[in-house]
Amino acid sequence: MKKVYFLLAAATFGIQASGQKTIDQKVSELLSKMTLEEKVGQMVQYSGFEYATGPQNSSSATVLEEIKKGRVGSMLNVAGAAETRKFQQLALQSGLKIPLLFGQDVIHGYRTTFPVNLGQAASWDLAMIEKSERIAATEASAYGIHWTFAPMVDVARDPRWGRVMEGSGEDTYLGTKIGLARIRGFQGKGLGTPEAIMACAKHFAAYGAAVGGRDYNSVDMSLRQLNETYLPPFKAAAEAGVATFMNSFNDINGVPATANRYILRDLLKGKWNYPGFVVSDWGSIGEMVPHGYARDNKEAAEKAVIAGSDMDMESRAYMAELPKLVREGKVDPKLIDDAARRILVKKFEMGLFDDPYRFSSEKKQQEQTNNREHREFGREFGSKSIVLLKNQGNILPISRSAKTVALIGPFGKETTANHGFWSVAFKDDPQRIVTQFDGIRNRLDKNSTLLYAKGCHVDDRDRSLFAEAVETAKKADVVIMTLGEGHAMSGEAKSRSNLHFSGVQEELLEEIVKTGKPVVLMINAGRPLVFDWAADHVPAILYTWWLGTEAGNSIADVLFGTVNPAGKLPMTFPRNEGQIPVYYNHYNTGRPAKNNTDRNYVSAYIDLDNDPKFPFGYGLSYTGFRYSDMTLSSTELKGQQTLTITVNVTNTGNYDGEEVVQLYIRDLVGKVVRPVKELKGFQKVMIRKGQSKNITFSLTPEDLKFYDDQLNYDWEAGEFDIMVGTDSQHVQTKRIRWMK
Repeated sequence: MKKVYFLLAAATFGIQASGQKTIDQKVSELLSKMTLEEKVGQMVQYSGFEYATGPQNSSSATVLEEIKKGRVGSMLNVAGAAETRKFQQLALQSGLKIPLLFGQDVIHGYRTTFPVNLGQAASWDLAMIEKSERIAATEASAYGIHWTFAPMVDVARDPRWGRVMEGSGEDTYLGTKIGLARIRGFQGKGLGTPEAIMACAKHFAAYGAAVGGRDYNSVDMSLRQLNETYLPPFKAAAEAGVATFMNSFNDINGVPATANRYILRDLLKGKWNYPGFVVSDWGSIGEMVPHGYARDNKEAAEKAVIAGSDMDMESRAYMAELPKLVREGKVDPKLIDDAARRILVKKFEMGLFDDPYRFSSEKKQQEQTNNREHREFGREFGSKSIVLLKNQGNILPISRSAKTVALIGPFGKETTANHGFWSVAFKDDPQRIVTQFDGIRNRLDKNSTLLYAKGCHVDDRDRSLFAEAVETAKKADVVIMTLGEGHAMSGEAKSRSNLHFSGVQEELLEEIVKTGKPVVLMINAGRPLVFDWAADHVPAILYTWWLGTEAGNSIADVLFGTVNPAGKLPMTFPRNEGQIPVYYNHYNTGRPAKNNTDRNYVSAYIDLDNDPKFPFGYGLSYTGFRYSDMTLSSTELKGQQTLTITVNVTNTGNYDGEEVVQLYIRDLVGKVVRPVKELKGFQKVMIRKGQSKNITFSLTPEDLKFYDDQLNYDWEAGEFDIMVGTDSQHVQTKRIRWMK
């Protein structure tokens, strides 16, 4: 029995037992055999040749030759069991036969695409988000992928920035919880277990705060704001064991993140004691030259490796310059050993030295090519991500027996766009999509008629299709309009200064509304758009994002009431671009605006209300929820006591429904100013019609901590407002005093 316990302990703590070597020992032994060029080679990543996700610099012949010499550590954009096997075979021709890592942007699904990430965040459903990444990992690993460049845990408060679609919105707390769910989904039961792939926390750091919402732009903020708002999701990811980190393109206060010693060496690898490795974003090492931070690639490589960047994605700087820099005494060889070690450890953990082809099974790939269970989950997840913004007169849900329904708009029969940006293209099955038209037609009764008119194009001034659309609307009992932005209008390098409907879409909507027919508007987008006219004049609005493979079915399930929408906005929706950035957890000022009428000598616009069109956390249901009987375990607390908050929520309508109950706090006085609200908890609960449930939250002093101007992280005694409600604006409030 003692022997069994010893062996279990050995397995758990990496102790050498029965002559077996630990991973650290294996890596040390391998490093001792490697040349400097081979070590640097582990720090090099190139893209495959069929398609790229950035500007390519390397010829295919050069890359293949470098792989055979053992001077490449990883490839991205190489997918498929047969293709990854070919590249791995080349790597095994090298002297030490070190296998390659294959990376891919698996962002919101792989073969089965799910809602764009911001849409997933609107579900506020951590279990479903985790499951979606578990499915993505299962499918991607079957196609030979070891490593995904996700999750993006950037906090983003500016919807002009196209990459908001790839993250979880404006809130640090919500974004952290979702990021951790994604990591759990990707990495499963641990690296080396079946269908687990390496996750990557990106972009480190503060990429979501790019000035002007312009991609790749500078970031300028205090260290306190950086630590309090933008770094917590990354710290949590490091503590959760995320396999890798990725640098961001931006500079932070003048120092590019790729060579920012403070965030890489001092925080990540120092204070946080992170054991994984850091990969640059595409070309970000070489881009320090146009940044004006390095004279040339040689200096860029020197600064990046000294700061703590371990792998060079597509800059060609490390392989060309690091060996020379080491021999010239400008780079300590211990830094090369450390970076190579971190990368090799992951290859051992993934089991690639035991079987380099363990992810290159054509049989597994075929099994995951069109997995019906995954598609069914995608349909459910899509419906849970839709947000009901307006339902005047209870137009929704539409009866399945409606005599004549018209679907009008440029996205009604759209195929590829429903996948959303950052979806993976497959030549063998480029569409694999349920269109909105097909989903709606399949849900209507057989005696109902579905009419269709495109009405206009997404992004031009052509009004020639208006007349047909108006005539189609006149024939219908209810009109479903499908408008928004094309899937390639949000995402990387897709910043927009104008967030209104593009082209003549809004003009088309106005013409259809003039017919007097009941109109339901579906908005397809990857970011918050500005649609004030529609919000004021259209009776029913659903924000449908881009929902993925099963988009049409997900939408139909909500339109016809099979699913009661329960999504909540993960970002504040502005009235117009002039409000941006607008977010719920802002600081107060010495002259706060008390209302939207008195704008004299207060922090307000003279031509626009301060409050947003739709607040953070907002979302309606086909039923109603009443909040009552909010109680606190105490209004006077001391030290490490726990505050318990209870609220009663009653379903007052005629449908069963889910509600996201949200907890906010406000620290009324601090040594630095505190936000007017901070999300500190949420629960998504199913409540049957007529049923009441008591929802309970707990707060401890840990939830009250913040960074002061000296970067001390602690809480202060004082008064706090405790708020519970259905969104960030509609809350019940009680005040407490918490002493140390």
